Amino acid sequence: MQTNNEVKKLSGLLIFLMACSCGLIVANLYYAQPLVGPISSATGISAGASGLVVTMTQIGYVIGLLFLVPLSDLIENRKLVSAILIIAVSGLITAAFAKNGFVFMSAAVLIGLGSVAAQIIVPFAAFMAPEKQRGQIVGKVMSGLLLGIMLARPAASLLTGLWGWQTVFAVSAVINGLLAISLFFVFPKRKPEIKVGYMEIIKSLFALFRTTPVLRRRSLYQACLFGAFSLFWTTVPLWLAQHFHLSQKAIAIFALVGVAGAAAAPVAGRLADKGWTRKLTGFAFLTASFSFVLTHFFSSNTLISLILFSIAAVLLDMAVSGNLVLGQQAIYSLGNEIRGRVNGVFMAVFFIGGAIGSALGGWSFAYGQWTMTSIFGIVLPLLAFIYYLTEK
Repeated sequence: MQTNNEVKKLSGLLIFLMACSCGLIVANLYYAQPLVGPISSATGISAGASGLVVTMTQIGYVIGLLFLVPLSDLIENRKLVSAILIIAVSGLITAAFAKNGFVFMSAAVLIGLGSVAAQIIVPFAAFMAPEKQRGQIVGKVMSGLLLGIMLARPAASLLTGLWGWQTVFAVSAVINGLLAISLFFVFPKRKPEIKVGYMEIIKSLFALFRTTPVLRRRSLYQACLFGAFSLFWTTVPLWLAQHFHLSQKAIAIFALVGVAGAAAAPVAGRLADKGWTRKLTGFAFLTASFSFVLTHFFSSNTLISLILFSIAAVLLDMAVSGNLVLGQQAIYSLGNEIRGRVNGVFMAVFFIGGAIGSALGGWSFAYGQWTMTSIFGIVLPLLAFIYYLTEK
């Protein structure tokens, strides 16, 4: 139900603003992925635990999704977004000055916790979108979010190559601080009309997951895909540096290749509006698994191998970004009054998959190099595909 102070329609400029904001906020989660090596060396984190550099951020994100995002069904959204961004800023500043692993890991949790602000903006866009255009509009906003995810890696590598990894977190702290201020004045005002309290909302999260088949299935689908995605991008910078002897600047160029995968988001949104959701879902799983097959059998130190790794990066990013929009289009149709909670559960479950993928990537790479890592990457999407075959 909309209140009188809620915006009735989305303008093109507002959609663009939401997309840019989501991209800049969610990028915080991915800056550390190509910097696992430099951060671990500087803070004394062991090779076997290096995957935790990314995992701790994702754990913070899951906590925020479960306990902060549901507040969007209870508290005025504009104020909530700005308040949560302050948490991210504090974590980014701490990370920039971290001298040991414990301090950095603690900062990473705060960064993840504060970055859930993006997941209040996305369902808000779906709330204001006309039903027939919901998939398309969510796809556009998600394109900005996904570009933030994919550009975060090359930006982090480039800044690290120029001025050191601490610069990445310092610059992001400034950006997020400016967003916290500007969105408070520019973001549309929305005060949800809900009659239950915070504890009732939190208690309802598990019940929603247990009793809503669409939410449960789409969450687990994306958890497997995002686990493969996190595994790939946590370990591939290490492999590129060790096996192909690429510098941070060269790794930044490689990461830029994956940006092409964001193009799948708006396309998937339009096709979802036309009823193609189920077919595209199965195709996404097979595409993601195939991307790891390419790298598993062709990982020798040759130019052809490097090209195949680049193709694999694009295919994997397309599969993950496309299926994410398909999943959100499906769960956002469940109702306005529970959209914040539904989105929180959906994102929390699949980010748990991402956290597991990051930790698994660091461990498998330390003990089995890319051969073992790519096997896990092949298996995760296949598990989702087997579950997908049970869908009626």
